[in-house]
Amino acid sequence: MSTQTRRKFLKGSALAATATAGTLAAPAIVRAAPTVLKMQAAWGGGIFLQNAQSYVDRVNAMAGDALQLELLPVNSVVKTSQMQDAVHRGVLDAAHYVPAYWYSKSPVASLFGTGPCFGWSSQEVLGWIYYGGGQELFDEMMERLGLDLVSFFNSPMPAQPLGWFKEHITDASQMEGLKYRTVGLAADVLLEMGMSVVQLPGGEIQPAMKSGLIDAAEFNNPTSDRDFGMQDVSKHYHLASFHQSQEFFECTFNKAKYDSLSDEQKAILKHASEAENSNFYWHNTRSYATDLIKLQEEHGVNVYRTPDSVLSKQLEAWDVVVARMSEQDPFFAKVIDSQKAYAKEVMNYLNLNQPDYKLAYNHYFG
Repeated sequence: MSTQTRRKFLKGSALAATATAGTLAAPAIVRAAPTVLKMQAAWGGGIFLQNAQSYVDRVNAMAGDALQLELLPVNSVVKTSQMQDAVHRGVLDAAHYVPAYWYSKSPVASLFGTGPCFGWSSQEVLGWIYYGGGQELFDEMMERLGLDLVSFFNSPMPAQPLGWFKEHITDASQMEGLKYRTVGLAADVLLEMGMSVVQLPGGEIQPAMKSGLIDAAEFNNPTSDRDFGMQDVSKHYHLASFHQSQEFFECTFNKAKYDSLSDEQKAILKHASEAENSNFYWHNTRSYATDLIKLQEEHGVNVYRTPDSVLSKQLEAWDVVVARMSEQDPFFAKVIDSQKAYAKEVMNYLNLNQPDYKLAYNHYFG
């Protein structure tokens, strides 16, 4: 071996040894296990479970390795009626449902989604929550009830159909005495209209109508109704109603668990909710429209618009229910006053500014 070659060999060996030593000395990078929050949904399947999964996916995509939500379907840990208490106690970290499902704790809960219609839609009610003082009133209600929860609201639902009946409803008088399924404050409203109301979970509606336990029912939308098989027990489907003309989801978290998160993780939970707000409307509106056509063309369902006589009676019944509950509960009245103030101002602008979209629709489609 020449002197020059020997020098190159020794130099290379030294560099290799240095690299090996450096590799051995480098500390191993240990990644902390992600914080995993278990969120139970009130939905066993269908489009609402898809919506819950969409929110979870948005959180997980933004949070990466630091925070992950795990979605559990209905009744995985507790029954739907027990979900709020389970989150409060820390049995569950979170829940995905609607405020009407814990209406029995306080009638005020129903005002956050299924309250009276002051000429507004779900979008404007969410605007009231975020920019009209609604969130602060909700937090005050949580404090009054002694519930350690933090909630975010999203997914503005279209007005819910009046629902499925054994005959075509052409006048409000036909509804008197009917056994009808709904939830929340809507139950009080329809009782005021002379109906007999049964509150049932979604999966029990179709069997109850098939067996004759109820005469008529609503759940939420054409897609869910078709999934439940409502077209097999009725061929008379009525759209448009004031009994639940606005509603949205509540994503609720155990407060102690939420407070333990970093500011960035808290922001992700909130902003993922806001992002899902838009996705829900785009995704679900298309699905509802498509499934309504399938109900008509594939299943022979007769679709009607609820007559004005029924809508007027609903508004009159709302007036009675709201006045009664406001007299019984000053906090209920406080929330109603806040909603009215927001709706009067915002809907004044929207009603003046929005053109008649139905006029344009009929111009092109008849």
